[in-house]
Amino acid sequence: MTTAQAPAGGRRVLRALTTGTPVYLLLAVLLAALALTDPGFYEPDRFLAFVKRAAPLVILAAGQYLVIVCGEFDLSVGAIVTAGVVVAAELYGSFPAAPWALVTVVLLLAGALAGLVSGLITTLLRVPSFITTLGMMLILEGAVFFWTGGSPHGALPAEFRRLGRGTAFGWLPWAVLACVVAGLLAVRLMRSDFGRTLLATGDSERAAALAGVRVARARTIAFVLSGVAAALAAVLVGGFSGVSAQAGRGYEFEAITAVVLGGVMLGGGRGSVVAAMAGAFSLQALFTLLNLQGVSGALESTVQGVIVIAAVALGAADWSRLRRRGTESPGAKTS
Repeated sequence: MTTAQAPAGGRRVLRALTTGTPVYLLLAVLLAALALTDPGFYEPDRFLAFVKRAAPLVILAAGQYLVIVCGEFDLSVGAIVTAGVVVAAELYGSFPAAPWALVTVVLLLAGALAGLVSGLITTLLRVPSFITTLGMMLILEGAVFFWTGGSPHGALPAEFRRLGRGTAFGWLPWAVLACVVAGLLAVRLMRSDFGRTLLATGDSERAAALAGVRVARARTIAFVLSGVAAALAAVLVGGFSGVSAQAGRGYEFEAITAVVLGGVMLGGGRGSVVAAMAGAFSLQALFTLLNLQGVSGALESTVQGVIVIAAVALGAADWSRLRRRGTESPGAKTS
């Protein structure tokens, strides 16, 4: 093998590591492990139920990806989910006959507004997005607690809950369909000029600005779309879990974990939205496997922490230095 071939092989490995191949392999391994642990896991109803449970996280991961890939963070999505569920219950408490489509649109607009506020504060006031969205999370959680006294009242009607727990065509859960549509829209978006703008902004804000990219506008739109994704997830969560003041608790960290697991670089500029969604499925599959093995659910946060540290460390590794060492070793001689 020549020295020219060695770097080429190293580039192929690096390209595989940064385009989501590891998370696809991990997902395949986890799904195989689930099949071995529970032979009935792939029965159509049970497998679709698994996808339905994963759908909110997959949608949140797609929205979180848009923010992270342009160089920011959104810690408010879990609180938006909680607020969405509680607001829907309160709306139905005041207007029992409200059409489910109207309530859903109201929630999506509210999610977009929350994202818009976070985006404008981050881009115009130059407040770091980590602080901005952390503040938004605390504001929403505090508002929900104040409004409900810690115990939400009211209930969500069956018509509204159909999207989270009902089926289309008599067999396909609406949540699965919503997940597929959201995924296709995210893929389409990232293949558009706007998607390339987000990647360029995350890769180098200054270079993107010099190239004519309206950086503040692109990042603000990313926050808006993340808020919309969180509101849609709230509709699904409310559908199959009901009303709770803790409905979205922890979702923000699970979404970030899923995105990082998908190989998306923190700081922006690199990563695949499909890999981020695969990371969400992998996380859900891992939690399901741990549950089948009798491992306490209290360890989920520990598992997420390990995943984040390991994935970020892998992404930060200086692969070019490792390749250079390989080519400079005594065994790497030209043939």
